[in-house]
Amino acid sequence: MNLLTGKLWTLLDAVNEAAPAVTDAALDPAAPAEAEAVAEAASPLAMVIQVVPFLLIGVVLYFMMIRPQRKKDKQVKDMLSNLKVGDRVTTIGGMHGTVTGIRDDNLVVAVGPGKDKNEMVFARWGIRSVDEVSISNDAETLV
Repeated sequence: MNLLTGKLWTLLDAVNEAAPAVTDAALDPAAPAEAEAVAEAASPLAMVIQVVPFLLIGVVLYFMMIRPQRKKDKQVKDMLSNLKVGDRVTTIGGMHGTVTGIRDDNLVVAVGPGKDKNEMVFARWGIRSVDEVSISNDAETLV
């Protein structure tokens, strides 16, 4: 037991000798001022470093998602505003026909084969695309 107690006292003495060195540094009046100056100098830089990744993510999202969608929306708007009688169109439901009349935001589209075409009314936004391909066969020429 004496051996254990002796080792414990030597360990406590070593801790007590190290403690004043720590407290001396903590009590030094220049140490907190230096630490505060370093923290103030690093603060704007740290803030910039934290904000830059979010700005980069925003820029990437804009160029990869928002800009292409706006470009596509503009093309669709131009296509819908340039519709005219006689255009071959495909609706969002997959129906193919020829525009026979235009009334404000509605289109009259003739759908069906041959001379027995049914006229259907569609909203302008219901047109997916204007078909530029002309198809001809022995029975009829589609423009």
